Amino acid sequence: MLYANHFQMKTEPLTSSSGAPYYEHQDSQTAGPRGPVLLQDFILQENLAHFVRERIPERVVNAHGTGAYGKFTVTHDITKYTKAKLFAKTGNTCRVFARFSTVGGEKGSADSARDPRGFALKFYTEDGNWDLVGNNTPVFFIKDAKKFPDFIHSQKRTPKDHLKSATMMWDFWSLNPESLHQVLILMSDRGTPVGYRHMHGFGSHTFSMINAENERLWVKFHFRTRQGIRNFTHQEAVMMCGENPDFAQQDLCEAIAGGNFPKWTLYIQVMTEEQAKHYRWNPFDVTKVWFHDDFPLIEVGELELNEIPVNYFAHVEQAAFSPANLINGISFSPDKMLQGRLLSYADAQRYRLGANYHLLEVNRCPFGFRNYQRDGAMADSAAYADLPNYHPNSFDTIKPDAAYRSFEYETESNYISHFNRNLNDDDHYTQPGLLYSRAMNPTDRENLVQNIITSMSKISGEKRDEIVNRQLCHFFRANLEMGMKIAKGLQVTIDSSMLNHSKI
Repeated sequence: MLYANHFQMKTEPLTSSSGAPYYEHQDSQTAGPRGPVLLQDFILQENLAHFVRERIPERVVNAHGTGAYGKFTVTHDITKYTKAKLFAKTGNTCRVFARFSTVGGEKGSADSARDPRGFALKFYTEDGNWDLVGNNTPVFFIKDAKKFPDFIHSQKRTPKDHLKSATMMWDFWSLNPESLHQVLILMSDRGTPVGYRHMHGFGSHTFSMINAENERLWVKFHFRTRQGIRNFTHQEAVMMCGENPDFAQQDLCEAIAGGNFPKWTLYIQVMTEEQAKHYRWNPFDVTKVWFHDDFPLIEVGELELNEIPVNYFAHVEQAAFSPANLINGISFSPDKMLQGRLLSYADAQRYRLGANYHLLEVNRCPFGFRNYQRDGAMADSAAYADLPNYHPNSFDTIKPDAAYRSFEYETESNYISHFNRNLNDDDHYTQPGLLYSRAMNPTDRENLVQNIITSMSKISGEKRDEIVNRQLCHFFRANLEMGMKIAKGLQVTIDSSMLNHSKI
């Protein structure tokens, strides 16, 4: 029974936040039984003041989520790729915190809605916390972080009536054909997974690994579910949103509570710097994938989730992830979306939680930390007491270790400009076309087409035809059959000029 063990324990006095015991918790102090409440009832003031401050700003994206602790175990040797201590030998383990989420919905939205799913992991390693902050998709809608605010605005709510708008969504996507790959995944049944246990996870971006010989390789991370892929159809997802808006949260919690611990197998893809120079697509473009035939999956380890946090707010809501939290032997890449996230994620957490968010239990490195950051809201001196707040100094024993020196490299160019993100990288259609024609079975293709028709049918206003026709051109260029089926479902008459305009 909930709380049973606590009730069996010896009772302890009720206290204020300062630790002073008190008795009158339910009745305010008044002048007479029906008189006015006195301002001097400090317990009343304390409880109300704390209550109205219990909520912190919700995440701008990925607001609705759930989380769990678990462990990661290294099962295969990848020391030739990385010098990270976590991967130094098979059998190594570390504690992990995982947070899954929907991306576009607010905190109280339904977690079975059509949306990408956040797949964020925090590895508590002896060399610091490593955050792998990805999605359940291997690609994303845009390839430059400068476009991210506009993209999210198009997926949120209209300024006037504060409603979600299919017109805004498809207007943005139709004007940004780089989004097509992710749009097809989102509009397929992969956009409505059955909870969080039955979906893959991806680092999505290209990262790098540095080995003991100080050689750099490019890498992508894949977490493949051992529970098997399961997705809702559109109709099933809509029904679940109404019947149980917290289905994914409940499903994960009940599975772990019942000992049915969900697991994923970690794989990596590895590309050499020389291969990156000659690959068909820009390997740092997050709207593209690396074909498995070209760069096979290499098994690395096992992720198991086995513990639901004791307090949702303290652990899940206050969990703070950032792709900038990397460890020695794992680093970033020229991926423009990743580069933008290195700053913005940590900055978002400072806004939501304060400058000392890293001191919270869920975010704190269990192996300790040593730096010269001091003060700020919610500062806790336990880690540094009265040690100096400057470096170098004559009093502490902290010394920079040359073994952790950053990887040194030359950039390809010293010419500075605002380069067109699609310059020599404008093939937005081959991979989405292959996704439709080869990766999807007939049922998947039919569901995808119907889901797109259902969504695009909601486009309205004087720009409707312009938006629909522009998006249809992208579908035609990816796969003519798909485009024709969608056009028919939208009752759009196709003429030769539209097809000619759509030719690659």
